[in-house]
Amino acid sequence: MKFESVLAGINGFGRFQKMILAMCFIGRFSIPCHFMLNNFIADVPAHHCDFSSLDDGGVFRNLSSAEKLVVSIPVQEDGTPSSCRMFAEPQYHLLQNYFNFTDARTVPCQTGWVYDNTTLRSTVTSQWDLVCERRGENKATATIFFIGTMFGAITFGSLSDRFGRRSMMLLCYVSTMLFGFASALSTSYVMFVVLRFFTGFCIIGIHIITGVLIVEWVDTQHRKLVGVIDSLAWSVGSAVFAGIAYLVTDWWWLTVSVTSPLIVVIITWRWLPESARWLIANGKHEQAHTYLKRCAKMNKAENFIDIIKTETLSAIVMAEKRHQTYSLLDMIRTPKMRRLAIYTGLMWLCVVTSYFAISFHITGFWLDIYFTQFAYSLIEIPSKTALYFLLDKIGRRSTVVGTQLMVVICLGVNILLPKDKSLVITVIAVIGKGFSSASFATMMLYTSEVYPTVVRQIGTGYNNCLGRLAIAVVPFILLLEEVWKDLPQVVLCCAALLGIIVTRMLPETSNKCMPETIDDIEQQR
Repeated sequence: MKFESVLAGINGFGRFQKMILAMCFIGRFSIPCHFMLNNFIADVPAHHCDFSSLDDGGVFRNLSSAEKLVVSIPVQEDGTPSSCRMFAEPQYHLLQNYFNFTDARTVPCQTGWVYDNTTLRSTVTSQWDLVCERRGENKATATIFFIGTMFGAITFGSLSDRFGRRSMMLLCYVSTMLFGFASALSTSYVMFVVLRFFTGFCIIGIHIITGVLIVEWVDTQHRKLVGVIDSLAWSVGSAVFAGIAYLVTDWWWLTVSVTSPLIVVIITWRWLPESARWLIANGKHEQAHTYLKRCAKMNKAENFIDIIKTETLSAIVMAEKRHQTYSLLDMIRTPKMRRLAIYTGLMWLCVVTSYFAISFHITGFWLDIYFTQFAYSLIEIPSKTALYFLLDKIGRRSTVVGTQLMVVICLGVNILLPKDKSLVITVIAVIGKGFSSASFATMMLYTSEVYPTVVRQIGTGYNNCLGRLAIAVVPFILLLEEVWKDLPQVVLCCAALLGIIVTRMLPETSNKCMPETIDDIEQQR
């Protein structure tokens, strides 16, 4: 007997599954907010040196603010005040001729910086002066967070396969909330990045465990639907986050605001079931039967569950030894599992790189950062909704390949367009984000379907780990524009093309039962 047969008998997408989906949807709301948080809390506002040290108590004090800026800060080639240099002494002659570029001696900022807080009242950049020679530390705040998610993915992937989905989910909820609130209270840069590391470490557990739990509780024909709905949680969260960031312009309150929804999911966790599929795979048939009875009762299918006894569930037990503990090594012990791990890992590296590189690049467009974030999020909703109609018609593999190809085309077009066409570039970038999000959402569902139950969470954690490694590198890919403006987009095109090649080597999973054991993978043609 297959577990899908049991689900079909008790209604594999009834009220019980919808309850799980709703609870996980709420739990996933905070994830995109924290992933995109650095776009706002680490934004670099316009700034220049604090020139108060030049106040000699005489003429300087009687100047207006604009005049003080002229005599204190040298002008760059584009006509804007320098961000990192100031004159050693006031240059009063510049008041007579502003465009008279002087050769007067300049020095690095002596007493800090003055920031333009018209858009954002405070950021970690202005809090700890992460500009000029400390600019790399500013970029590192995002990288350190995603390094945390990388280690968290592999850790919670393994732990949830060993100790269950439900208990690990509670651990992730509580620890993410605590580290999230604590990071908002940081008193130093080092304290902040350490707490952001652990926030990332824990929050990724919510991401990978909820995704797998939902898929393991629904029947075959509804897997694509829950995959699409689950991915929409990210899009809705991202869109709402743009509004929250617009209203909350202090970095510490913004961090608290996007962490607070976790309080709700911690309260509702008591009603969240364990994965019956995981319980059966680990020989816990009585607990699995209890949850299946609860599911049947909510779905009004009690008659069927009366036929299914605890002993009957043992027929679903895997061919491998019961209670066997699995690890990452099981991903590479056999030839087909090894190929599967390599191909899905490369797919994640490529798809995630292009998706987050586009997501993080929200400046320099026709729209401001808030509307760019909102537009990027809004375009994901129709693109992911379209997946519902595509996934079964053309399959998971072809959907990833097709959407990645469209990402390559959008990136290529923006490379060729003149840079003064900011509106057209913005529209194409938003369209590219839509295709990229569709590719990412399909990949999430695809990965959870292609791995066997006994190592599904380990496989998901492994792939998420590689994906987070890719995100950690993305800020530095974007810095390549200092070498050549279009170099980041060229790198992203190459990554997407590699993703297309490796995805074509994976098996199709549309309308097929999910594998339960490693033997199921090895027996595939």
